[in-house]
Amino acid sequence: MHKDELLELHEELVIIMEYFADREEVDAELFEPYRQLDVDPSHVHKSKSEHKHAVFVLGNALAKGMSEDEFSSAGRIGKRMKELADDAESKI
Repeated sequence: MHKDELLELHEELVIIMEYFADREEVDAELFEPYRQLDVDPSHVHKSKSEHKHAVFVLGNALAKGMSEDEFSSAGRIGKRMKELADDAESKI
């Protein structure tokens, strides 16, 4: 995936995150690991690896927000996103 495509994906995921963050039943701390990264889609100067890591961390948080438990489809996706985030972080 090219960096510009990754930035578009990152931006779309942020829009979904904002939608979820506005809902009452979603834990306010759910997206804190993503926010702590300080990698925003508008930060085009950041590396592709940093954006990739941010996308996986955000994807994990979104999947957690949608999952009923770790064995649901969203729960399994969240687990895989965490694995991918850890792998991406090791390459930064």
